[in-house]
Amino acid sequence: MVKVEPLTRPPDATVRLPGSKSITNRALLAAAMAEGLSTISGALVADDTLAMVDATRALGARVEREDTTWSVAGTNGKPPPHEVAISARQAGTVARFVPAVAAASGGTARVDGSEQLRSRPMAPLLDALRELGVLVEEQGAPGHLPVVVKGPLKGRIASLPGDASSQFLSGLLLAGPLLPDGLEVRLRTDLVSRPYAKMTATVMAAFGARADVGDRVCRVSGGGYSSAAYAVEPDASAASYFFAAAAITGGRIRVDGLGRGSIQGDMAFVDVLARMGASVTVLDDATEVRGGELRGVDVDLGRLSDTAPTLAVVAALAASPTRVRGIGFIRTKESDRIGAVVEELRKCGADATEEPDGFVVRPGPLRPALVDPHDDHRLAMAFALLGLRVPGIEIADPECVAKTFPTYFEVLESLRR
Repeated sequence: MVKVEPLTRPPDATVRLPGSKSITNRALLAAAMAEGLSTISGALVADDTLAMVDATRALGARVEREDTTWSVAGTNGKPPPHEVAISARQAGTVARFVPAVAAASGGTARVDGSEQLRSRPMAPLLDALRELGVLVEEQGAPGHLPVVVKGPLKGRIASLPGDASSQFLSGLLLAGPLLPDGLEVRLRTDLVSRPYAKMTATVMAAFGARADVGDRVCRVSGGGYSSAAYAVEPDASAASYFFAAAAITGGRIRVDGLGRGSIQGDMAFVDVLARMGASVTVLDDATEVRGGELRGVDVDLGRLSDTAPTLAVVAALAASPTRVRGIGFIRTKESDRIGAVVEELRKCGADATEEPDGFVVRPGPLRPALVDPHDDHRLAMAFALLGLRVPGIEIADPECVAKTFPTYFEVLESLRR
C-alpha cells in the first residue's frame, strides 16, 4: 500500500519517461524475425517487455541488454526446431502477437499466461489463425489461454472483428511478412484503437516490412524483415498521467521526447485536456501542459482507450460532468476498466455511473479512500493522481505498476521538488 500526499504547491517540472511499451514490444518481435543484428534504444524495461524478450528468445533470437538498449540477433523468420513454451505473464501484446508470428514462421508454440491473462479473450485471433490453416489447440477454456499453435500458415486471407482488441490485428500484421505472398486481413466491423494498428505498420516499416492499414482491408507484403537501429520514443500512455497531473493541480509539466512526430495515438489525450481548459503546447520534441479551470467534456475515447482511467480522475476534479463513450471493449482489459473505475470513484466520493460503452462522472466533494486497483497498472497510476489533490488517498497493491512503469511512484514524487 502507498499513500499519496497532496502537493503543497503546483508542480513546475520537466520529466523524462520510459520508452513506449507498445513500440518496444513491436520492435522486439520484428527484430527477432529479421535477418542480422538490430539495436533497439530507449526501450522500456518492465514486466511486459521482459515477457516479450523471453518469448523472442524462445523463438530462437539472441537478445542482450545494456541499460535501455536491446541488441537482437534475429532468426530470419526461421522456426525453432522443436515446440517452445512461452509465458506471456500479464502481457496482452505477447499473448496476441506471438502465436501468429510463431505459426507464420512454421513453428509450434504453447502460449500461456497469468490467471488474469487467461481470463482475457483470444477467440478472434484463434479463429483467424484456423482460417489460415494453423492447427490450434485450446488447452483450457475455449477462446482463452493456454493454447498450442502449429504452423505453417497455409492461406493468405483472414477475417477479424474490428470491434474487439486491435492487438489481434497487430499480431496478424506482424506475422504477414513471414509469408511468401504476404497476408490480407478483412475486418468485419470498424476497427477500435486504429492508432495502434497504424503504429504496428510504422514499426514494421522501420524493419523493412510493409503493411497498409485500410478501413476494412489490411494488406501486408511478403519478403521478411531487415535488421535496423531503432529508437523507441517515450510512452505516451505513461505521459498521460503527468499531463493530467499538471491539469488537475494548476501546475506546469513538460515531457521531453514526445512531440509532433509521435506515432502514438494516446498523444491525443492532450487535446482532450485542452478541451477541458488546460493549456497545451506541442513542440517538435516535447509537449507541455499547464493547468487551468477544468470543465467536463463529452468524448469518445475509442482511439485512446488506455487513457480512460486517467480522464476519469481528471473528470472527478472538473467543474461540470464528463461523459466518456466508445470504450465498451475495455471491460476485458487487465480489469473491467469501466466497472472498476466507477467502483473506485464512488469509493472516493465521486458520483460516477456506468454506461454500456463508457461512464459518466459528476464532480462533487471527494473523501479519503483506500483504492483497489484491481491488479490493473493503469488504475493504480490514475488514482494515485487523485492523491495529489485529495488528502487520504491510498493505493493498495502499488506493485502492479511494474507491468509497464516500475518507477512510476518515484517519478510522481519528483513533482514535489
